[in-house]
Amino acid sequence: MNKRAGQSKQLTWMMGLLLTGLVAGCGGDGGSGSGAGAQAGVLGVSLTDAPACGFDEVNVTVRKVRVHQSDSANENAAGWSEITLNPSRTINLLNLNDPTQPNFALDNLGETSLPSGHYTQVRLVLEDNNGNQSNANWVVLSADSTKTPVPLETPSAIRSGIKLINQFDVPSGQRVDLLLDFDACKSIVQRGNGTYALKPVIKVIPYVLNGIDGFVDTALLGSHVVVSAQVNGEIVRATVPNTNLAPNPNRGKFFLARLPEGVNYNVVITADNHATAVIAGVPVANSTSITSISTSTTPFTLPASTAQDITGTVTLNPATDEEAVFITAKQVLNTTATVNPAPTVTVKSLAATPLPSAQTGDFSYILTLPTGAPSLAPYGPLPITPVTTGQSGVAGLYIVQAAATGYTTQLFPNIATGTIRNFDLIP
Repeated sequence: MNKRAGQSKQLTWMMGLLLTGLVAGCGGDGGSGSGAGAQAGVLGVSLTDAPACGFDEVNVTVRKVRVHQSDSANENAAGWSEITLNPSRTINLLNLNDPTQPNFALDNLGETSLPSGHYTQVRLVLEDNNGNQSNANWVVLSADSTKTPVPLETPSAIRSGIKLINQFDVPSGQRVDLLLDFDACKSIVQRGNGTYALKPVIKVIPYVLNGIDGFVDTALLGSHVVVSAQVNGEIVRATVPNTNLAPNPNRGKFFLARLPEGVNYNVVITADNHATAVIAGVPVANSTSITSISTSTTPFTLPASTAQDITGTVTLNPATDEEAVFITAKQVLNTTATVNPAPTVTVKSLAATPLPSAQTGDFSYILTLPTGAPSLAPYGPLPITPVTTGQSGVAGLYIVQAAATGYTTQLFPNIATGTIRNFDLIP
């Protein structure tokens, strides 16, 4: 691992490094909404991430965070307030996907005084590579035994700031915290010429701590365990269990943190060479509730399973290498006496690989999926024990879909492992 990545690891998990923001350009319409006697508030901004696909490191260099009360203000307008990181900070996003670690997998970017009022624009400003291709933003590929940093080509929007969709109010004299969820997996676009581009996908998510926690058997920890909270087969939040070596009371613990409240989630647990487990209807009642679904004494285990591939190609028409193509395998479980209706869950999602050919827009994929029957249990009193009862009929059968921004999603139901399935995507 290179020196920069090692430095970035020190900035996570152990309370981060709090940098005091520098306020810039708070004139113009920046004071709108603050009446006589109103006191300035405080804005704090932190960064987090979900598990990424195919990378050992995803490093970005953050320069500043900017906020404005007008959603139409350009980067040169008056009225911007800023949190400036000086020096700019290089962060390995994959250090931020296990919120059972100290500091809950947050990297605190800083805070600043802010006039009270209503704000409608947030921009995250990253350093661009400026021709020194490995200096600011880079990845390390999981498949690369040499672990050589691969530079990320950066779009012009990096310099003016990545515009995020979010509105928030700063009450007089109060503190407001924003949490930026940087989706490392969806933010990296591999091109047919072998280069990688950074196209950031970032959401502003609730900062307050709620969610779903539990434990998986520590014997699974070498098998790329991923735990996700899903609604209707769509992943809302994903995480990995704590893998710190014993003695560590959190070893094997997972925490699906900061979930939208008032929703029942299907919690899906996957691991290499193991069948999928699903806990259906797990409630998150409010913004501060944490629902436990297993303990260290009765952790979730997954039965061993053989695996087979579903493979194929994806063709984009019209062709482009500017968009990532994502392949997703979902499974529809059978209704049981204790779970009705049957949940649909995502078992695996990954980015397709551009084919090295003169024709751009051609991709290939390999989905390695369990052939064993999934196990299922409803949420209820602990211990919760998922069972395979009634699921043999769906073993090894998946809904496979291909999606890319600007193209119509295509899917095929009831695809058996060991099958070749090709896709043609059109706008």
